[in-house]
Amino acid sequence: MKKGIHPKYVEAQVKCACGNAFTTRATIPEIKVDICHQCHPFYTGKQKFVDTAGRVERFQKKFGGNYFEKSKAEPKGKPAPSK
Repeated sequence: MKKGIHPKYVEAQVKCACGNAFTTRATIPEIKVDICHQCHPFYTGKQKFVDTAGRVERFQKKFGGNYFEKSKAEPKGKPAPSK
């Protein structure tokens, strides 16, 4: 290995947006994450929609509609075949 070209490998404090913090090792001393093992739906078993930076609200504002509700004008069944 060449000397002087590799970054220092130090203890790093990882901070999540949910408030959880833990220590690991990395080349930078502090890491900020949006989601961690304490709040991720895969690990918690709870279904949770993760919206980063308000993308859903921005989409609804831009296109002016609520696309996540079922339409009330949907037909209840199949139309009868005509002969």
